[in-house]
Amino acid sequence: MQQELQSLPKGLAEDVARNLVMVANLIDEDPEQAYAYSRIALRLASRVAAVREAAGFAAYATQNYNEALGEFRAARRMTGSVELWPVMADCERGLGRPEKALDMAGAPEVQKLDKPGQVEMRLVAAGARQDLGQIDAAIVTLQGPELASNSVQPWTARLRYAYADALLAAGREDEAREWFAKVIESDKDGSTDASDRLAELDGVAFVDVMAEDDAAMPDEKSMDDDVTPVRQDQGEQDVQDADDDDDDGEEDRKA
Repeated sequence: MQQELQSLPKGLAEDVARNLVMVANLIDEDPEQAYAYSRIALRLASRVAAVREAAGFAAYATQNYNEALGEFRAARRMTGSVELWPVMADCERGLGRPEKALDMAGAPEVQKLDKPGQVEMRLVAAGARQDLGQIDAAIVTLQGPELASNSVQPWTARLRYAYADALLAAGREDEAREWFAKVIESDKDGSTDASDRLAELDGVAFVDVMAEDDAAMPDEKSMDDDVTPVRQDQGEQDVQDADDDDDDGEEDRKA
């Protein structure tokens, strides 16, 4: 990216870089805000491939699949790289065109992908099969040496999760339970909800303790309703009555 931005004037390059950094920082936590920053970068430098790619991912994160696909295609034309092929196919899925995604999964471009890209393409193809109701075909699509391997790679947790999910959709609950357990073993950073899925299969119900505590606590309005308001004149009268009682007691002692 740095090399691409060097083609821009220094001040402009710095502005574009700042916006791209914000896209990267926000895309997971606040995709809408990331998308807004990507549009700024796009207005500043639409002929930079890294900008088009970032804009594509920001649009993809906000489910603007048609826009994302357009940006990814533009970036690919600029670079000639096939790296974005899997996410482009997934955009086709998002647009309700799983058949097109499957066509892309069988295209020559897939053979040019590196190992992570090929695994990603397999995930997209399996998802497209499920979109079409072809659950058994989705299961077969996910099977391969990467799934069978005991080594943990960056894609391992997602691949195992997709396989477990497909097994469950096929009604193969015992196998799904086994694979969700394998997901947990490989998902060191907790990027999936495999532990929750496994607990559901085992019939474990989670209780939201914080919600229960909130329900048990009386709200501020009900507490206010239980307190009888005191008028200022009533309070003054109470003080005056107390003073009169003190005076009567003092007179009794003197007597």
